[in-house]
Amino acid sequence: MNKFLCTIILSSACMLSQAQLNKIDFQEFKLENGLQVILHQDKSTPIVAVSVMYHVGSKNENPDRTGFAHFFEHLLFEGSENIGRGEYDKYIEKAGGTLNANTSMDRTYYFEILPSNQLELGLWLESERMLHAKVETVGIETQRQVVKEERRQRIDNQPYGSFLEQIMQRAYKVHPYKWPVIGSMAHLDAAVEADYKNFYKDFYVPNNAIVSIAGDIDYENAKVLVTKYFGSIPKSAKPVYRPSAIEPALGGEVRDTFYDNIQLPGVIMAYRIPAAGTPDYYAVSMLGTLLSQGESSRLQKALVDEQQKAVAVGNFPLDLENPGVSIAYGICSMGTDPLAAEMAISNEIDKIKTETISDDEFQKLKNQVENDFVTSNSRVAGIAESLANYKMYYGDANLINTELQRFLSVTKDDIKRVANKYYNKNNRVVMHYLPKPVNP
Repeated sequence: MNKFLCTIILSSACMLSQAQLNKIDFQEFKLENGLQVILHQDKSTPIVAVSVMYHVGSKNENPDRTGFAHFFEHLLFEGSENIGRGEYDKYIEKAGGTLNANTSMDRTYYFEILPSNQLELGLWLESERMLHAKVETVGIETQRQVVKEERRQRIDNQPYGSFLEQIMQRAYKVHPYKWPVIGSMAHLDAAVEADYKNFYKDFYVPNNAIVSIAGDIDYENAKVLVTKYFGSIPKSAKPVYRPSAIEPALGGEVRDTFYDNIQLPGVIMAYRIPAAGTPDYYAVSMLGTLLSQGESSRLQKALVDEQQKAVAVGNFPLDLENPGVSIAYGICSMGTDPLAAEMAISNEIDKIKTETISDDEFQKLKNQVENDFVTSNSRVAGIAESLANYKMYYGDANLINTELQRFLSVTKDDIKRVANKYYNKNNRVVMHYLPKPVNP
């Protein structure tokens, strides 16, 4: 193991213990081309996280060309005018760092973790991605096959891999959250090179991005380097597209059945919830933690340990920029009817609507929320991403220091109130997820 990796591992425990004990200081500025820049200095270890977040996810796509945001996450590692095909990874590996990217419904995020003396390398690579990426036939055809294989592995041939895609199709009728992030393979096949070039031109622009850097940096030097590599990139000539669709009320419970290549049946329930960052979202999020986080969570204790109606349960609210859903699920134990599992999950939710949480359970819940928040910002990579998220979605990077208080201000009555307001039958989709019939 090289010294760089040893340093990261040995320092991680110290960083976790110090996280959030002190305010996370940062500086931010904006270039003339609209690029937002956030810098956080942490000299505890000689590493730096260099990241660029683009405000483009699957919800920004043309309904006839879904999957483009995720496709570009792959395509933009193909190289640039100044970087050969397949060379992105090699630059980072030779410098002793790591890199990755991910796409959601709301944004696309690229990052490198490097020794701090390689800050300029990371900025050069990301500026090449923004200005000079190769969007051409050879890379497009290569990544089409990569994305198809990813879909086969993660969705089509993965037990229960399609459940999120199926439930979102039923939970939304108008808003682009209704299609999956990975998109349609038919749409990707039908697209021509010009479609891809236009997507790149429309969204991979400085006025649609945030550069977030955290780690062992000098503020003034970092500002000079960011300006050097990004300052001359032209902003887009037209406003960046944002979907305006507003999803109407569900108007009553939606029920359906879906058959897949699974052995144990399951039940999936999606409840409409408000967007992340809104006052009610914090109570909804804590409700999700109460229901399903940890071995002593309510759904785990009731359905798995006591009633033995399920082998796996959960509830997770999607923290989306526009109003989202909270998904409750149960994978049935052998011989359990999905309807019985559905009723058991509903019963646990109904208890929260009528019974006040005990002081001990509420304190445990707050401890869990605080631990999750601190852990997410315990490393420079997490800090860089959090700063970008807060700036992009809420226009306030300082939420990295204050958002925890929004969670801790939630009361027992708030949790009971949002359970009644959002977790009701007229506001949910119920899908029984069943094994495909076996043909003789």
